[in-house]
Amino acid sequence: MNSLLAIAIAIQVLSALLIIGLVLLQHGKGADMGAAFGSGASGSLFGASGSSNFLSKSTGFAAAVFFISTLALSFFGSRPHVSSGGVMEQAPASMSKTQPAPASEPVKPAGQSGEIPK
Repeated sequence: MNSLLAIAIAIQVLSALLIIGLVLLQHGKGADMGAAFGSGASGSLFGASGSSNFLSKSTGFAAAVFFISTLALSFFGSRPHVSSGGVMEQAPASMSKTQPAPASEPVKPAGQSGEIPK
């Protein structure tokens, strides 16, 4: 189960970095707005919206992978742990059978013998 969690985290991080890179590479819709005011030939104010290109399809695929890995991580995180008992119950037998140290008398600081000086 730990290996599946590690794989899901790796996929999550890689898809997030891929989305960031693909979004930064794409050409924005508002970039051609200046062309509508006389410096170029544009069909509308924000440019023609044609069919999606490779970058936008790749971004959609990376977003789908990101959401699926997020769901997988939330599934793994919401499951209760299978361990039975506490940490001390899972310790090796040699460690759990040690004897506690005997209690000793508290050490009095120097100069304090409990007597009142005369």
